[in-house]
Amino acid sequence: MAIHESGEDYLETILILHRKTGYVRSIDIANELGYSKPSVSRAMSILKDGGFINFAQDGQITLTDVGLEKAEEVYERHLLITSFLRDTLGVCEKNAEEDACKIEHVISKETVSKLKCFLENYKK
Repeated sequence: MAIHESGEDYLETILILHRKTGYVRSIDIANELGYSKPSVSRAMSILKDGGFINFAQDGQITLTDVGLEKAEEVYERHLLITSFLRDTLGVCEKNAEEDACKIEHVISKETVSKLKCFLENYKK
């Protein structure tokens, strides 16, 4: 199933929050992203229907294998682009983060691969 940019943002946020706290609920996502609880609840329902997340009885949200794979892919792109903008081009941290959030959704797999190789060689 294809996933929209907003869905990728939610999956990435779930991954980050889970790594940070080990526990993710809709309210945690709403607080992290600054979205309303109804908006997050709707998005979580779509992600659940798409097979990207599961809900536990206590409200905890976990990523499925497919959701985890997609979240890690998006987060890796984010970190790679942020690193390139900040460390290679000298873009300030705030702008590097904001720009990476936009670029991570439209960049091709080929460009990500080439960027990864470039950064590996650049850091040597």
